[in-house]
This record gives sequence, structure tokens and C-alpha cells, in this order.
Amino acid sequence: MTSTFDKLARPVQRWIRAQGWRELRDIQTRAIHVIRDSQADVIVAASTAGGKTEAAFLPLISEVLEGDVGGSGGFDLLYVAPLKALITDQANRLEAICQEAELPVVPWHGDVAASIKTRATKRPRGILLITPESLEALFIRRGLDVPRLFRSVRAVILDEVHTMLDSERGVQLRSLLTRLELAIGRPVRRIGLSATLGDMAQACIYLRPDDAANVQVIEAAGGEAELRLQLRGYLAGGTDKSIPAPTELIAKHIFDHLRGTDNLVFAGSRQSVEIYADRLRTMCEDARLPQEFYPHHASLSRDHRDLVERRLKDGKLPTTAICTSTLELGIDIGDVTCVAQIGAPFSVASLRQRLGRSGRRAGKSAILRQYAVEAVLDSKSSFADRLRLGLIRSTAMIELLLEKWCEPAQSGALHLSTLVHQILSIIAEKGGAHAPRLYRVLCQDGPFRQVSSAIFADVLRAMGQADPALIEQANDGLLLLGPMGETLVSHYSFYAVFQTPEEYRLISDGRELGTLPVDNMVAPGMLLIFSGRRWLVQEVDDRAKVILVTPAKAGTPPIFGGDAGIIHDVVIERMFSVLRRNDSPAYMDATARDLLAEARSNFAQMHFSRGRIAQIGEGEWLVATGRGTVKTTTLAFALRARGFTVQIYDGFLEVLVAKSTQPLEAALKDLADGGDAKLFADNANLMTEKFHPYLSKALLEIDALAVRLDENCLPALAEAILSDSQLVQGI
Repeated sequence: MTSTFDKLARPVQRWIRAQGWRELRDIQTRAIHVIRDSQADVIVAASTAGGKTEAAFLPLISEVLEGDVGGSGGFDLLYVAPLKALITDQANRLEAICQEAELPVVPWHGDVAASIKTRATKRPRGILLITPESLEALFIRRGLDVPRLFRSVRAVILDEVHTMLDSERGVQLRSLLTRLELAIGRPVRRIGLSATLGDMAQACIYLRPDDAANVQVIEAAGGEAELRLQLRGYLAGGTDKSIPAPTELIAKHIFDHLRGTDNLVFAGSRQSVEIYADRLRTMCEDARLPQEFYPHHASLSRDHRDLVERRLKDGKLPTTAICTSTLELGIDIGDVTCVAQIGAPFSVASLRQRLGRSGRRAGKSAILRQYAVEAVLDSKSSFADRLRLGLIRSTAMIELLLEKWCEPAQSGALHLSTLVHQILSIIAEKGGAHAPRLYRVLCQDGPFRQVSSAIFADVLRAMGQADPALIEQANDGLLLLGPMGETLVSHYSFYAVFQTPEEYRLISDGRELGTLPVDNMVAPGMLLIFSGRRWLVQEVDDRAKVILVTPAKAGTPPIFGGDAGIIHDVVIERMFSVLRRNDSPAYMDATARDLLAEARSNFAQMHFSRGRIAQIGEGEWLVATGRGTVKTTTLAFALRARGFTVQIYDGFLEVLVAKSTQPLEAALKDLADGGDAKLFADNANLMTEKFHPYLSKALLEIDALAVRLDENCLPALAEAILSDSQLVQGI
């Protein structure tokens, strides 16, 4: 430790001694050498609580303290994180390190007092910790101050890089970093903090697109806790009223096995969180035991969420948080004993990120409890229930988790919604901008490099239309904010580019059925499941967020219809592998094993070993695409344009063939031969991102084809389905 220790400034050394550390972790030692001995961009990758924060900050703070601190003014280090709670947590950790050196630590987000921000802007120095949204606000509201505030910045530390790779927010942050470097006239060293997820080469490209090969990756070797896991199965919908509902049984199992320790239970929707939290609270009251089960989701007050996070971090009072994804990222809540997942996970990356909360203490195992709810079968049961798709997805993702695979970042996305946002932001920051400069900053130097000059010009034209009038052009060609642009930019909600899945109102025969969060693409002629029934989509109004539906004649809807979100091809391929095999995973309980055997038996009876198309009723066909959400949705859109009614599942399409439409086999043959796909023959919910409403239909289609649909896959996919298939009837 001596040579490494000597590379740190005296105040940092004293802080380390005060912690009682006998030695630095390997990842910290390696990071200190790389950061102090070079000016390379660096990614420090380790699991949650793996020491990566100190690995980055100890050498960087030392560099600041041994340099010309505050000599020319401006913040010395910039830290950007996706969550306000994470910033607050990191600020508290850094205060202890920086206090003796009198190096200011300035948290900056929407909950920080204006007086703190005012003092910091008058005499900027030390470490600024900020969210992407607050950094955006700085550019817009204090654009002229940006060069002064950041002229001395030595490095920018980007936390949770793995969550940013292919997101709108990640593109926004890359754009802001480009604009920051242009404002101060020099590149700024970038240090990324990441979980050990996926291909680190993609993180290098995100961190420094023009010089990814020279980004140094310091990744924690091994050190992962032993994993103990169980997948438990439950049946719902039986006629025997003496058998408790799955919700009751799962809550009882959580109560019996998690009580007395700190845990996270990811329950899916906010409604599910409240249902389970309420049931567990009641169980505590009935047993006359202290309350230790608390809900945690974004709709709850900040005070309530703080209470739950403090209890978890304190470790003195047993606490189990029933949560959505709010506790998935790196807020320091200490070590939890167990992570539970109710329902099929959405991605392997998310499941691994959540599991990283458990098994962080030496000698302790990481524990994952997975709960799968499936329907009791009868003669009317849907194919999805018969194939137990929720259980199969859970199994596939657990297998991929154990193999250390996770989803790679998507490539090729245009991110036109975020481009609209950044165009408005730069115009607001500068008081106006010319089109060539905007294109150079955002597309040539910035993150929108997939956007051609022709598409960029079309985006500007769409923004300049009388409706929406986001921008207007002066006689000298200067682009200014239009009336609607002024309104948007002046509202605090503008700073965020992301949004949760849009809630669409479902209306049937003039009656509102309720609201449904819609993330995947929906179009007329497609089926969807809502409130235990199937509905046929008649019309989609993207601007009013309304879907007009009529009751569908299709059979009983399944319990698991597939969650909103994009499921990767590899996950679907593994699901089919699970269905074809005969092994029985040791981590399943008896019910889960029975459900798996039942799914495999039904899969075999559907004769998918002989093909990928099966008839499941009069005019009803099942197509096993064997591909992920993007390719399966693309085929669904192509068939819908030919008059078929289609419902999308994980790796399957359920197709209703009307008498007026061509045979399914003929439609697939036409697609295999390169026939016109006509993916956008009717309206679809193309407005999936925040600033999509300000783009033309043509641009929305281009944006969708870049990431949510894959038109080029159709000939090969249709050919594969046909070549593998004999039409099987009477299932």
C-alpha cells in the first residue's frame, strides 16, 4: 500500500487512517496509479459497494489539493449522477474526505436551497455534484456563466454509466459534455463509474466516442458473493376458494422469511407495491409486531422515501422496502440480506443490478427470491398460460444472469426527440443560433452522429412549422425560440428529456375503461389485454393519448401478456431453449418444477418441434418468431398492414385471419420475397418520447425504424419461419 498511499495528498491519507482501513482495495490501488500517473479517460467498474467511488475520488481530490486550488476560480471537479438521492448520499461521503482540506462539496439539484447555489456560483470551487437535468438548467439559465464556472475543472465523474448507454438521458448528458468542452475551449478528462455489466467496450465508446480505444478500464476482478436463489411458482384463478390467492401466499412467504432483516422486494407496478406493502403491514399488526415493511416508489413523498432509505442504511431497525425500480440504482442503503422479484424481470441487466444490493458483506451470500404467478388451466386457457411464459422468461433470465450475460446497448438510434430538446436548449443558452453551428455542435461533434444533414434540416423545418412554432428564423438566418419554444423552455419540466411510459386512456363505445401505460408500439388491428379482457385496437390518437378499442372475440386472456419494454433476442432464444430441454433446475421449488414440466409438455403438443406456425382455433394461428421485441413487433406491424389482427407475446405472435385476408402462409411468403412491408399503413403510437409530438410523421417513422422496428429483418425472419414450418392444425 505504501507506493499507492504516497500518491495521495496528506489530508486524504489522514482520512484513510481515520477510517481504520488496513489496506486499499485492489480496484482502488489500480485506479490511483492510473489516475495520478496519466491523463487518460478511465472507467472504474465494480459491483455496488465495490469501492469505485473512492477509487475515483481519492486520487482526483489529491490532484486538486496538490495543484493550484482555486487559483483561477471555477469548480475543480464535476460529478454527474442520475438520482438526487445518490447525489445527496455521495455529498455526505465526500464531506468527510474534503472537510479537513477545506475543499467545498456542493450538491446541486432541485431540492437544494437557492442560497447554496447562489453562494456556489459567486465563488465556484471544490466539487460540484449535479444531475443531468440541473446541469441542463445551468446552461439555459446561466449560459454566460458556464465558462467561468467550469474553466478550472480537472475532470468530470459520471456515475452509473451503465444506465446511460442507450437512453435519452445518456444522449442528453453526452451533448452537455460536448457543449461544456466547447464553452471552456478544451477537453475535460472523463471518469466513468459503472457496474460490471455487459460489454465494457460500449461504455468506453459512450465515455469518449472519438478515442474509445484509449479509455482505461479498471474492473474489479472476482469478489462476487456466492449466490443463493430460489424460483417459486404459484397458481392463480382456481375455483377452490379454500386456497389463498397468490398475493396472500407470496406476502406470507415474504413475511415468514424476510422479517427481521433488511431486504428489497421489487414488486413491479406502483399498484402492486401498495398491495403487497398493505398486506405485509396488516400481517405485522395482526401478529402484534413492529412495522418493518414499507412501500417505496416515485409517487410517494420525498420524506417517506427518505425514511425508508435511512432505515435501510442505518441497519438497526429491520426494514424491507417493497419497491418499483426506484431503489435499483446506487443509492447507498447499506447491505440487504435478500432481493426479491415478484413477476418476470424486464431485463437481465436490471436483475443483476438489483441483485448487487445483496451479499455485499464479507462471508455473506447474495440471495435472490423470484416469485412467478401462473394461471390454473382449463379448456379455455390461452396458449401463453399453457406455455407459462412468465415462468419461462424468469428462468431464461436467471440462466443468463448466472452466465454473466446482460443486454448490450442499442446502436443506431437517432434520438430525434432529444435532438429537438438540445436544439431548443442551445438556442435558449445563446439567445439564438445558426443552423450550421447547431449541426456542428450536436451532430458532428456531439452525440447525434447518426443524424444526416438532410434529416437535421427536416427536424428544423418541423420545429419551425406554424404549429408547433418551436423556433423561428430572423432575416439574417439566426434561429430564435418561437412562442411555443419560449413556453416549453421557461417551464422547469423542460430540463428532463426522459419520461415514464405514457398513460393512454382506453375508451370503448364512449366509455372510459381506465388508463394503460404504453411503452411498446400499438396500432389499429392489434390486440391488447386490459382489466382481464382482450380488446381490439380501433384507433390510436397519439396527441390526445387515447386508444379506442372494442371487445375482442379472442379467447381468455393470459395472466402474463408480456410486460412493456424491449426484450432482447438472446432472452427469447433462451426461453425457447428452456422449453425444448428436459432438465429441472435445482433452484426451483416443487410448484415451479411442475409448471415448467407442464409448459414443456404443452409446447411439445403444439408441435413446434416440427415447425413455427400452429393453428390454435378457427382462423387463429400462432407464429413462433423466436426473436425479441423489436423483430417480433416488426412482423406484427407487417401482418397488421395486410389485414390480420395480431397480438404480441415474448417470441410469439397470435394471429387472427379474417376471411377477407390472404392466407397467413401467403403473406409470410410475400414478406420473405421482399414484398412491401407497409409498416405504417395506419396510425400507430409513434410518439414514444417526450419531444416526439413536435416532429413530422415522416420523422417519427424514421426514428421508430432506427430503434423500435427493424424493417430489414423481415425477409430473413419470414423465410426462417416458413422454412422451419409445416402448418400444424387441431392443437
